[in-house]
Amino acid sequence: MKKSVHVVGAIIENDNNEIFCALRSPEMSLPNLWEFPGGKIETGETPEQALHREIKEEFDCAIEVGQKVEDTTYEYEKFIVRLETYKAKLLEGFPIATEHSDTRWVTRENLHKLTFAPADIPAVEKIVKEK
Repeated sequence: MKKSVHVVGAIIENDNNEIFCALRSPEMSLPNLWEFPGGKIETGETPEQALHREIKEEFDCAIEVGQKVEDTTYEYEKFIVRLETYKAKLLEGFPIATEHSDTRWVTRENLHKLTFAPADIPAVEKIVKEK
């Protein structure tokens, strides 16, 4: 039986209407795919608490978590992921990748140019349609 993982992702938008995207490193599962940054929800955490913690740990900045954008379950070859994505804004600091290979601020119109992890694609499609 495949392991199920519950994760969260932050759709962080800056004042230029660009969205922060992170490229998974070759050492990570789902290597070399883009994603909205975040991570696993730990026992006893809300999705919002997990996002605050993960963004602080992985990018050394603080965010304000906003409305939920998408709740997707995707079955990969070796595991099943439930990904909840939330809009977010930077409160302090500037994201610095400590685990990811690359990061980019991308306009909605250009999000489709990145190869996202499959679980992130429903959220990508939703926010591309927003103006």
